[in-house]
Amino acid sequence: MIKTNFLKKKASKVRKTILEMLYKSREPHIGSCLSCVEILTALYFDILKIDKKNPLAEGRNRFILSKGHAVPALYAILAEAGLISARDLSLFTTNGSSLAAHPVLGVLNAIEVSTGSLGHGLAMGAGMALVAKHDHKDYRVFVLLGDGECDEGAIWETALFASHHRLDNLVAIIDNNKIQGFGRTAQVLNLEPLLVKWQAFGWGGKNIDGHNFPALLKALKDIPCVKGKPTVLVAATVKGKGVSFMENTLLWHYQTLDSQKFNQAIKEINK
Repeated sequence: MIKTNFLKKKASKVRKTILEMLYKSREPHIGSCLSCVEILTALYFDILKIDKKNPLAEGRNRFILSKGHAVPALYAILAEAGLISARDLSLFTTNGSSLAAHPVLGVLNAIEVSTGSLGHGLAMGAGMALVAKHDHKDYRVFVLLGDGECDEGAIWETALFASHHRLDNLVAIIDNNKIQGFGRTAQVLNLEPLLVKWQAFGWGGKNIDGHNFPALLKALKDIPCVKGKPTVLVAATVKGKGVSFMENTLLWHYQTLDSQKFNQAIKEINK
């Protein structure tokens, strides 16, 4: 197993890269990016096993960022993993850049689908998982969702579809940071008990600490949780994780960084 200290160092570098990208571009969604860093780090540095020379190999494991507004975190991970160049990062959201503010299929080899309109990534992932079953392929499909995204009816339609077709090669990971665009998820539309709901729709799953690498890796390697059922991992995370003035704060879903806040955030990440 990859050592936790290695993954922690990677996560710290990724957080720094996210802050640099979003400071330079004056783009928002910082809190949403920072909450999923450990999840992405565990996936790309241990679980997915992507071939850098052939990232779209037919038998590859697939990853879909359904919460597409957090794509700076994905770009930072792809650069750290050697799947895109640092130069690509420097052009984030500039005119003509390959790196748009949401994932776009066909622009980068490592992007599986276009996302951004919430609620659709899981359905696309279920389609891929169904094809794998039909073609007797052993790859898995991992889909990262936001907890607020689970307000969408399409998520629950897909949950029914996936359990009906026994897609135990499909894994939904919920970035459960408990804050969405208009407030705390419990106040906007209460989802709890979230894991119990997914289980009632025919999924196996568990609650995990989304910032704890041993817990993440154990859960991601123990797939499927229940043979013959798709798996959901409800990952408890903190919005804005790693920067004290951003943590657990709705404001950093929207606010952009000025030079003072950027320098303060980088200082905290570098500790």
